[in-house]
Amino acid sequence: MKILYLNPDRGIPVLGDKGASVHVREFVSGAAALGHEVVLACATLGSGNPAPPARILLMQIPTEEEILNEACRDLGLGADFPGTAAARREIERLTYDQTLPERVLRELARMEFEPDVIYERHALFSRAGAIIAATLGVPRILEVNAPLVDEQARHRTLVFVDLALEREAESYRKADSIIAVSEAVAAHVGTAIGSREKVRVLSNGVDIARFDRNGRREQLRRQLGVGEEPVIGFIGSFKAWHGVEDLLDAFELVLRRHPAAKLVAVGDGPELPALRARAAAAPYAGQVIFAGKVPHAEIPDWLAAMDMTAAPYLPQENFYFSPLKIVESLAAARPVVAPCIGQIAELVRDGQTGLLFAPGSVAGCAEAICALLDDPGRCIEMGAAGRRFAAGRDWTNVVRQGLAFAEPLAEQGV
Repeated sequence: MKILYLNPDRGIPVLGDKGASVHVREFVSGAAALGHEVVLACATLGSGNPAPPARILLMQIPTEEEILNEACRDLGLGADFPGTAAARREIERLTYDQTLPERVLRELARMEFEPDVIYERHALFSRAGAIIAATLGVPRILEVNAPLVDEQARHRTLVFVDLALEREAESYRKADSIIAVSEAVAAHVGTAIGSREKVRVLSNGVDIARFDRNGRREQLRRQLGVGEEPVIGFIGSFKAWHGVEDLLDAFELVLRRHPAAKLVAVGDGPELPALRARAAAAPYAGQVIFAGKVPHAEIPDWLAAMDMTAAPYLPQENFYFSPLKIVESLAAARPVVAPCIGQIAELVRDGQTGLLFAPGSVAGCAEAICALLDDPGRCIEMGAAGRRFAAGRDWTNVVRQGLAFAEPLAEQGV
């Protein structure tokens, strides 16, 4: 098929290192590997990783004053509406969405590319994909990764809440098929539109071949100043709900039983400065290594240097994540210690591919880590089982399942 992949979220740079960026690249790469031709339209290109095998249309957000003022008038705000910085950003999003269909359609015509299907990553305020699909008369698959309105309002700032909810429901209703990355996201979509009939759950995948290497393990451990000491790893963004503060609490308990253990944390985020300061003091001094942000292409090497990983998410209602870092850890044959919450309980098979603990239990997290440190052989066995499990979630298989919803729709000319 010919696929237009639409990623209208400017917070997701296609070539970046964040999980959403990886998801976009891997899905496009999987589609190309299956023989599909892809045009990728995006708001932000970014840098740091190779481009996926697609023709890329960079559709940047227009910031010309007259365009923004026109958007203000359309929203009934008046052309002289100053607003807050948050309101201004939202108006830019709305302006982008308003201008995007015409710009994409013009570029597709110039390229003489007639898509059979549109595959869209859901974005806040976005309804452009529905307009493009209706204009072209092709089916539209909408991938929903989070309840974005709730997420934005809870963790950041959202000014036009009612408009965001209205646009979200409209985008869901006008999709021919919806892919939710977790059961919690599927439930959210069903509540928003009153039905789950066209919603399917398809969790994140992994490029299994990319994580089959241990070549740099010894080199990287020497670089970090780690010899034969056991290494517990964390890879992710340092945000409050990721629970790295709790992981440090748990690691303090671990050190009482395994004083030679090391904690290596890879990534960046708002919590990192405070965590660095805390880890510089006793009892952590010299035992915790913060590697900072690294390119995603190097993550397999960092996982190879670890003996296990921890994903210590804090307890939260309606946990909707499909954690990419957990699947990648399993693919690298590293068992995972994580709370029994949401989709994690499906990804980490307790006692087989890792160990689960009660959400929010620092003692439970520490005990699970110690159980693996106490039995290195068991740790290796769990890692091997995790890799076998991850092999069934290779991105090519995930993409094949996702696009299977589109093929009959395209044939019917939906």
